[in-house]
Amino acid sequence: MNILLTGATGYVGGRLKERLLGRSDVRLRLLVRNARKLRGALPSSAGVFEGDTFSPASLAPALEGVEIAYYLVHSMGGGGHFEKRDLESAVNFRDACIDAGVRRVIYLGGLGRKEDASPHLRSRIETGETLAARPDRLELVWLRAGVIIGAGSSSFEVMRHLIEKLPVMIAPRWVRTLTQPIGVEDVLDYLVLAKDVSLADATVVADIGSEAMSFREMILRAARAMGLRRILVPVPLLTPRLSSYWLALITPVPYAVASALIEGLKSETVVQNDNAAKFFPQVRPAPFEETVRRAMESIARGQIISRWCDSSGGESCDVDGREESLEGAVYRDVRRRSFRGLPADAVFRAVKSVGGKQGWFRFDWLWRIRGILDKLAGGYGTNRGRRDERELAVGDKLDFWKVADLREGRRLLLEAQMRLPGRAWLELRLEGETLVQTAFFLPRGWLGRLYWYAIWPLHSLVFSDLIRGVVRLAQSRFEDAGGLSAES
Repeated sequence: MNILLTGATGYVGGRLKERLLGRSDVRLRLLVRNARKLRGALPSSAGVFEGDTFSPASLAPALEGVEIAYYLVHSMGGGGHFEKRDLESAVNFRDACIDAGVRRVIYLGGLGRKEDASPHLRSRIETGETLAARPDRLELVWLRAGVIIGAGSSSFEVMRHLIEKLPVMIAPRWVRTLTQPIGVEDVLDYLVLAKDVSLADATVVADIGSEAMSFREMILRAARAMGLRRILVPVPLLTPRLSSYWLALITPVPYAVASALIEGLKSETVVQNDNAAKFFPQVRPAPFEETVRRAMESIARGQIISRWCDSSGGESCDVDGREESLEGAVYRDVRRRSFRGLPADAVFRAVKSVGGKQGWFRFDWLWRIRGILDKLAGGYGTNRGRRDERELAVGDKLDFWKVADLREGRRLLLEAQMRLPGRAWLELRLEGETLVQTAFFLPRGWLGRLYWYAIWPLHSLVFSDLIRGVVRLAQSRFEDAGGLSAES
């Protein structure tokens, strides 16, 4: 069966990719904006097509000969005009599927009623309606899920950080709103089975979820599953805007995503039909506490396959693979440090482990303060951390950076996702037995130039400490492993 998967670098899509690649009855194709963001080795039978749903010309070759197409695309946190963009994307994809003779589209949307849904949830519903608009030419299996519980999902990461950091939480009154969470593994089971299910009609809408509970109950039950006791105090004065700023400050998500999540809290997201049991009787969603424990175990083992920030409709979350901007950078801070006597691979392993739990060496506290200021300005901050503490891949998010380029053993390029009056990159490159660290800055107007000179004294501290810290970390690990350097 020829299958096309869109959203393969996203949270659910990245995990579905691994499921489908493991099946002998599937010949998988992937449509991605940037092939370098795909993790892991792909079998020779897998086809990779670069393009997106806003480019009909790129859809045609990817869909040629395809029988089943997964549509896992949406614009959560993607900035303004997301409803228009979601609609345009769905129309392009639907029409391209019809032109290519695709038999069935499988779409994962959100639970909720259109009449009282938040803007993001309403857009997800309208996307499903758009994909279903040509039942004479295209089948649609429309799965609708609420809060997805899994290591790295936006909803779970918000909930986990709140529970771990706050023994007592004040919450808006709409935490009494009902929802039906579901584990990510169960979502994947439904998605895989959807390709083979027999349909009575051209369009089937199947609502999926475990037991119904309020958001308040969900937080308290998750806390118990994590071995913690927490108190929730609803207050009537906590507005959506204040709640969004609070989530953005305490949790890894930026303001735009926090705002979308808070708006979603005000709408009931409960199952409206029994089609999941009718068409997928073999799937029995795991109890809520079990899904929480599974997620925590994955985090403890460092087995987070994908995260909420892996892909997004937002420009800042994508990697374009171009470096022309580096050549035109107005300001550069270049530092060099010899690592003579150390193996190059040991140094590059240290390069790849910066940030996250490892931190930013002696002046880590300055980086953290910068992260707090970034959060207050609506940015990502540093508490986004990293997916894996030792390894990186193109597209990974690392505190308030993203991995723009990674050439194993040679070069790591990070692009800043903090709020800045310009664009910034940090490059760590190996040249012989020398580590070269370069900070690039492309200012936006006079404010950007003023920013560079105002913060230069701090840069001289943190950047000189960073390159020293990387070499020292490599030295320490090399010696702990039984090696002996000729020079320190």
